[in-house]
Amino acid sequence: MFTSPLNGAEIRKDFPIFSKTMRGGGRLVYLDSGATSQKPNSVLDGERYFYENHNAAVHRGSHLLAEEANEAYEGARAIVAHFLGANLDEIIFTKSATEGLNLLAYSFGNSASTSRFALNPGDRIVLSEMEHHANLIPWQQLAKRCGAEIVWFPVDPDGRLDLSAMNDIISERTKIVALTHQSNVLGTINPLDQLISRTHEVGAVFVLDACQSAPHFAIDVKSLGPDFLVFSGHKALGPTGIGVLWGRAELLEEMEPFLTGGSMIESVTMTDATWASAPRKFEAGVPNMAGAVGLGIALQYLLNVGMNNVEAHEHALTQYALTKFADLERVRIIGPTDTKMRGSVLSFEIDGVHPHDAGQVLDQHGIAVRTGHHCAWPLMRKLGIVGTTRASFYIYNDEKDVDALIDGILATQKYFKV
Repeated sequence: MFTSPLNGAEIRKDFPIFSKTMRGGGRLVYLDSGATSQKPNSVLDGERYFYENHNAAVHRGSHLLAEEANEAYEGARAIVAHFLGANLDEIIFTKSATEGLNLLAYSFGNSASTSRFALNPGDRIVLSEMEHHANLIPWQQLAKRCGAEIVWFPVDPDGRLDLSAMNDIISERTKIVALTHQSNVLGTINPLDQLISRTHEVGAVFVLDACQSAPHFAIDVKSLGPDFLVFSGHKALGPTGIGVLWGRAELLEEMEPFLTGGSMIESVTMTDATWASAPRKFEAGVPNMAGAVGLGIALQYLLNVGMNNVEAHEHALTQYALTKFADLERVRIIGPTDTKMRGSVLSFEIDGVHPHDAGQVLDQHGIAVRTGHHCAWPLMRKLGIVGTTRASFYIYNDEKDVDALIDGILATQKYFKV
């Protein structure tokens, strides 16, 4: 039985894309929110309203439009800060979570030798085998530049981090620990308390990839305890081209900027420049103003729904889906098969069917899923598979979407005679 505090069918009415008719005249069953979420009318209308009524470059002019643009842009920053339980000057707008992680890696690599962020040969960067490439390649490149060593938390057969050697992996040589909050493949939610505690015990900084968590359950950075956090707007009902980097204020002030140019300076001479304080130090150039406004509207939408309700709804959907999957033959869940410390991402294999083929058959039934390696090649190699088919749920899904997925899997097996 499926029970939830939210009504997915009612919520879908706020999202114009769900009026789209799919192949064969059926409705859209969108199960790819782990890749990007759909956008409510309020976000679409809000971006258009900004361009029609307030469009001006922020932090530059003193005319009415500029003042209104500043107010809208900084108002969005305030909503993001509230969403994360953070201070206003700790919120940096980026174009994506990927850019936020590259910002950190580049800044750390540019640090003076006396900086706490400076890496030297033999220093450690700790990652896990379940990381998305966005939280892997920037650190890989940083390690190559600085001569640092990357050390990996392994993934156990149940799809969870093996922490048995945590104190050896996060050692006195560790300078950075960068981990995902929730795996975009396995759905695993990682136990951050002990990981962050150990990181700070050895004097390292903890970077949290919250792309798969911030849109789905409440996060308070002060109680959670990381040093930096990134997430992308487009996965949280917001526009593309906008992301968030949060960092502790005292750490941001010590960091070198990533991009230089207009807006991020305190003063400039013919020979040198000094930087503005954070967050402006990290927001060079004219930013994605409408995108930031749209993100603020999206996060306010989620806050109005209630993040506890979002989490409960997705938990109920995941439990319902896991129960349905248990009755399928020759279908294997990749990742935890219970809802303990697990989010609403379900990756699976159908025996005898390549993930891309499964995705195409499901698409013929109006079901949108993700197929492939999900930007997690090291994890796929660890699991010994070429890829998976992935369904991911959000507030606009309901049990009928899960039922449609199950019917689609059965149709896939019938089509391929497996």
